[in-house]
Amino acid sequence: MSDIRVRVLEQDEWPIYREVRLRALRESPEAFVASAEEEAEFEDSVWEERMARSRRILAQDGDEVIGVVSVGTGHRTKIAGAGELFGLWVEASRRGSGVARRLMEKAAKVGREVGLRQLLYWVGTDNGRAVAFASSFGFRPTDERRPMRIRGVDDDDADAEELMMVYPLGDTGGVPTSL
Repeated sequence: MSDIRVRVLEQDEWPIYREVRLRALRESPEAFVASAEEEAEFEDSVWEERMARSRRILAQDGDEVIGVVSVGTGHRTKIAGAGELFGLWVEASRRGSGVARRLMEKAAKVGREVGLRQLLYWVGTDNGRAVAFASSFGFRPTDERRPMRIRGVDDDDADAEELMMVYPLGDTGGVPTSL
């Protein structure tokens, strides 16, 4: 685990992000509200724009990319001072080894550096492992829910939903402001 490096991608490294994002969508389609087939068709300009609006954090073992997470800096939420953590993925063989925790630690550091007061994380209510992991890191559930549709996996599952969890980056006490 000591050889694992976690870093923020630069904007011009969008091809690296594209590669790991598509890999994550192919390996774990049930974990995302997108499909690899759809995103593989995106023009380069879409990937460049994605890099401009969110910070992409990579975990690497040497040159091998083994995990990714994104921190949106407020464009997707109407809650003042909140950013959104999303797209967390760790290679299946590395799950449970601390890679996700290292990604989350870096995401929290990035959030603080850009002046966020809290991170919001939408997690599928039926994804017990993700809810437990986020809780162990310090995220707390809220009463906020939204429908979740995973394209290409459960198009007929109208009951799937996500819950919003929140992680304080300052002294908000874990309660999202302005909910």
